[in-house]
Amino acid sequence: MLPSIGLTKRRLKHLEAIRLIREQRDQNKQELAYHARPFVLCGIPLRRQSRGQATHARRNGRFFLEITAHPRFGLPYGQDRLIPIWVATLALKQKSRVVHFDSAAQLLDFFRLPKDGPHYRRIVQGFKRIFAATIFFGSEDQPDGAPVMDWSRFHFFDRMRLWFNQDHCSTAPGPESRENTITLSEAFYREIDDHRIPVEREVIAALAHAPGALDFYIWIVWKSWTVNGSPARIPLFGNQGLKDQLGSGDYSLDRYFRRKVKAWLRQAKVLWPDCPGTISEDGRLLVVPSSKGVPAVNRIQ
Repeated sequence: MLPSIGLTKRRLKHLEAIRLIREQRDQNKQELAYHARPFVLCGIPLRRQSRGQATHARRNGRFFLEITAHPRFGLPYGQDRLIPIWVATLALKQKSRVVHFDSAAQLLDFFRLPKDGPHYRRIVQGFKRIFAATIFFGSEDQPDGAPVMDWSRFHFFDRMRLWFNQDHCSTAPGPESRENTITLSEAFYREIDDHRIPVEREVIAALAHAPGALDFYIWIVWKSWTVNGSPARIPLFGNQGLKDQLGSGDYSLDRYFRRKVKAWLRQAKVLWPDCPGTISEDGRLLVVPSSKGVPAVNRIQ
């Protein structure tokens, strides 16, 4: 008889995910998912916002993101961030802003989520919040002292036709007339087509229950790939700080946010051992060198 090692089902599943990710990377067989640039540069809320809060704003240098919620459904938050990733991935693979799929269970499968009632209902409510939200995304430059503004206002989807089967565990497609269809807005489709950001599907799935770590992982993949020359030195705090970029306004004290970034960095390095990021000695900066010479990133770009 072997002694119990006290592993929970979730911990065991996470260890299996780590094994699968490293195996796929060693064999150069990663499956890709894609994210939209606005939500990599500036994150959506990590947690449900108060009922009266209708807007969410984040800034990343010259870029800014503002989300306005529908009063009936509230702001997107938490695992709602998986929906744009999934829909963007479908749109790019199907090469169309009108995407088709058989059932909501396919989304749960894609992110390795349990196909049970709570997760199914969570996805249904997330689609409603995403559909009803309006996005304001843009940039501000001042070349030669002259202000230049490039702003876009868009919503995620023009139309959704979704059939929420009472048998939420079923993955079988329904009749052709009940095919699920989402029409992305022209602006959203153009944004993801022009600025697609590839990430490993299995890493996204492994972090599906940790929205803060998920945002940080996707952000550092993107940031390290865009660095040329000397390492980027990103302040954790202040007007240009990482705290204002991610969906992490809940961490009111600097030391709490620093502690959280260190935890996210550890999680990223478990799933991506070559992750090129360190906290400066004074704890005020995240130092990110280029990852263009790192094989794991080269294979997904």
